[in-house]
Amino acid sequence: MPYQPRGRFWDDFKQGETFVTAARTITEGAVDLFAGLSGDFNPLHTDEETARQLPMKGRIAHGMLVLSVATGLANQLGLFEGTTLALLGMDRIRWTAPVRPGDTIHVELTVREKKESSKPDRGVVVTDVSVKNQRGEEVMQAEWTTLMARRG
Repeated sequence: MPYQPRGRFWDDFKQGETFVTAARTITEGAVDLFAGLSGDFNPLHTDEETARQLPMKGRIAHGMLVLSVATGLANQLGLFEGTTLALLGMDRIRWTAPVRPGDTIHVELTVREKKESSKPDRGVVVTDVSVKNQRGEEVMQAEWTTLMARRG
C-alpha cells in the first residue's frame, strides 16, 4: 500500500488557528549531546562552575538546541507529515529567556498567513512560533515559513 500522508494540506490551515505541542524536558544529557554534535563546547553550556560566574548564573541550553527541539515537537503534531514540500525559512528568531537543564518546553504555533503560490499544487503557510517553559514564560519566538502541498 502506498504511503498516505497524515499531515494537513495548505487548504486545511486557517489564519489565526493555534496548535499546541506536547512538552519535553531539556535534560543535562541533551545539552551535553548537543555540544558534542554541534561542536559548541562554550562553558556557558558545558561547565557549571564557570557558567555560575557568568551573567546567566549557571548552565543554559544552546539556543539552537531549543530551536531543534521546537521543530521536533511541532512535527510530532502530525500537521506537516507527508504534506510539507519545503521549509522556506525560519526568520525573526529570538531567544527571550534562558532554558536551563531541567526546564520543560512546549511550542505554540499560530497560523499568521496563507499565501497562494504560482504553482497550483502548493501554497505557503507562515506561522508565528512561541516556545514556552513550564512556567508559561516565552523563551523563544520565531516565524516559520513552510511550502505545503495542496489538495488535488
